[in-house]
Parts: sequence; C-alpha cells; structure tokens
Amino acid sequence: FWPKRGFGTHVTGGSTPVALRQSAMSESNSFRLLNLIKPGLRILPEVVTPEYRVPFKEKICWTAISLFIFLVCCQIPVYGVVTSKSADPFYWMRVMLASNRGTLMELGISPIITSGWVMQLLAGSRVIDVDHSLKEDQRLFYGAQKLLGLLITVGEAFAYVMSGMYGDPRALGLGMCLLIMAQLFFAGLIAILLDELLQKGYGLGSGISLFIATNICETIVWKALSPTTINTGKGTEFEGAIVSFFHLLISKPDTTSALREAFYRQTAPNLTNLLATLFVFFIVIYFQGFQVNLPCKFHKIRGHRGIYPVRLFYTSNISIIMQTALVSNLYFFSQLLYQRFKSNMLVNLLGQWRELDYGGESIPVGGLAYYISPPSDLANIIHDPFHAFCYILFVLFSCAQCSKMWVEISGSSSRDVAKMLRDRQIMFKGQRHRDSSLLIVLNLYIPIAAAFGGMCIGVLTIVADFLG
Repeated sequence: FWPKRGFGTHVTGGSTPVALRQSAMSESNSFRLLNLIKPGLRILPEVVTPEYRVPFKEKICWTAISLFIFLVCCQIPVYGVVTSKSADPFYWMRVMLASNRGTLMELGISPIITSGWVMQLLAGSRVIDVDHSLKEDQRLFYGAQKLLGLLITVGEAFAYVMSGMYGDPRALGLGMCLLIMAQLFFAGLIAILLDELLQKGYGLGSGISLFIATNICETIVWKALSPTTINTGKGTEFEGAIVSFFHLLISKPDTTSALREAFYRQTAPNLTNLLATLFVFFIVIYFQGFQVNLPCKFHKIRGHRGIYPVRLFYTSNISIIMQTALVSNLYFFSQLLYQRFKSNMLVNLLGQWRELDYGGESIPVGGLAYYISPPSDLANIIHDPFHAFCYILFVLFSCAQCSKMWVEISGSSSRDVAKMLRDRQIMFKGQRHRDSSLLIVLNLYIPIAAAFGGMCIGVLTIVADFLG
C-alpha cells in the first residue's frame, strides 16, 4: 500500500457534472502550462520505454553497463585544464553528489537532483498542475525535468570555468573554455540518460541511488586500502588506513606509538574513521526496520486485510541530501567571495577560509560557514563548545525541516496518502470510509515520522562527523 509520488485524481463513472467541469478545467490548465516546453522536448534525446517485461538478467546487464560507463567517466580527466591545484570548493559535496574532481563527472548528479527538486517543488506548490495518471502529462513533466537538468548543467559548467577552477579563463582562451564546457555538458547528458535508462525499467533501482552508493563504496575502499603515499610533515605515509596500519607497525619500533598514529592520525584516513563508518552503517540498517503498521481493510472486499507501513525513515535519506546540497552551495559561494573580497565585512560574516597544506581543500575558520560545519576532532569540540552546539542545532533543525518539506512537495503527505487510499477503496480498521477519518489517523503518524526520522538521520550524521 505504498503511496505513489504525484498520484493524480481521476474521474469515476459516478462523478457529477460539476466535478467533470472542474476536472476538465484542471486538465486544461495543466496542458496550457506544460505545453510551453513542448518545442524543446522535440530535440531532446530520450530512452524509449520498454514494450515488454525486462528479464532480471537483462536488468543486471544494463545496470552493470550503466555503472561501467559512470566509472569510466569518473576516471577520464577533462581535456584542456591548465591547473587543478587550487582549493576544491565542492570538497564537502563530492560524495553525496557522486562527482569526481577534474574528470568528466565533475558535476556528478547535481543537475539531476537540482532539476528534480525544482520540478517537485513547482508541482507540489501547484505552480504546475500535473496529473501523473495521464501519460501525456507524465511525458511532459519528466521532459521538462530533463530539459531543466540540461540547462542547469550548462549553467554549472559555465560557473566552473569562469570561477577559475581549471585555470585563469583569460589564459585558457575562448576556444578552450568552450571545449571544457562542452565536455562537462556531454558528461552531464550521459548521466541524465543513464538515470533515465534505469528509471524506465531497464535496470535495478535509480541512477541517483546507484551512483551515490558506488561513489561512497569507492571512497571507503580507497581510503582503507589506498597504496599511494603522501607527505604530511612527519615523513612519508600511506594514504590507506589499513595499509598505513601495517606499515606503521613494521616501521616504528614503538608499538604503542604506531597504534596511536594508526588510530588517531589527523593528516590522513585512520582506523577510527573506518570503524566509525562501519558502526554507522550497521546502525542505519538496524533502524531501517522501525515502522508502524496500520491495519487496513478493503471497503468492497469483506475479510481482506492488509497493513499500511509508516517507516521511521519516512523520507529515506532525502533530508540529508537536501541539507548537504544547501550547505555545499553556501560553502561554494562563500569561498568564491572570500577569495576575491577578503576585506569585505559581509563576506567575512558569511565565511572565512583557510587552505590546508595537504588534501587540496579549504576549511572554514570563521563566519556562518564555520558554525554550520562539523568540528574536526574531539579537541576542537572541547576548545570551542559553542561551535559544536551551533552545528548540532543546525543539522537537527535543517534535517527535520527538509524532511517535512519533501513530504509536502513529493506527494507523500497525509493528505495525499489519504486520497490515494480512498481512491483504492481502502480504509483503516475501526474507521469509517471518509477522507476525514483517513486523514485524522495519518496525521498522527506521517508528520511525526517525517520530522523525527529526519532528526534521526541528522543525529547519525552528527555522530559520523564527530567520529571522523
């Protein structure tokens, strides 16, 4: 009995003439608004919907092909880059947006997520009236989302080039700047088409979830087993936590000092980070099973029973993805402004930054960006408890609000679920078959699950950040 996002109304045979006129007016408005993007849809590439049930083995094959193409794009460097030694303003969002600096997947899935949020927000706020039960409306809506994603790709590629991430635009020249933008655009188009390929049933799950999970797994494996060496000021060390652990045990005569360095070093991944990742992973799996099962029955089928589950993580990881994207965009603009206007008071209030000697990233050291960033270690928490307090308060509040907002704009609120259950002739046990009865019961669970689930995701994020 899970609700479908954007589940639209349909007119039944017993509808009144007034209801029919209202439905026709609504459909007319929907077509009038969505038809504005029809000319642009004719030039867009599209993955054809399968006309048959795709076998499981074929789904695995297409999923593997999509993943292979994504990983290849993550390793091909952007041609024409003069320098990439400057601080990475998107360091904080690389993992969540499945992007890889200096490669064709520089933008990752950022255009897909951003366009999806914008379209869901427009549809949820009724700026665009779309009926997802109509195939034409579905085609126009998702076509508009794809077109918006491509426009966002162009905008982000232009911002990347003009911000100097690939070198001074004047030194690159107009031709090379356009070539870099073209590479990022076509890579973004490939990511959008791969996501569409999986979403339309050729693969398993969605491209967004697949690419994020792959990027996270790749990061964990690399930081645990990386054989590359880095110079941290204390001599040459291995980047991988496990490789460094054995290297320190062999090379250092003092075993206690070697273990302390392997577990708590601050200049590279350590074993505490790896164990904390595994701890949070198992905690999330444990809490995934928390749900409230509401007993249901069909109005027209006597004796048929079922349940409607309301999970603790009602919005899944959407809340932390939205919060991360929001904070990362703030970091990006704060760093760009601070690099150019360091003496400006408003820019300093927004954020002050310092580049690290290793890793190629900057860290906030003052302003708003500093107080909403996680403390680097336990010593930082003790030294500046107000920073830790502000960070905890911000993460909990923002995750709860993002989760509640996503419920309203994604078509999974109490009102939307009640309408879906009513249309399917489903009612809760002990309740009358009325909208008000369904809504009263759902209002007792869904808003709380959304807000509290978002806060729980925030707590897990805070624990993971504090543990490194």
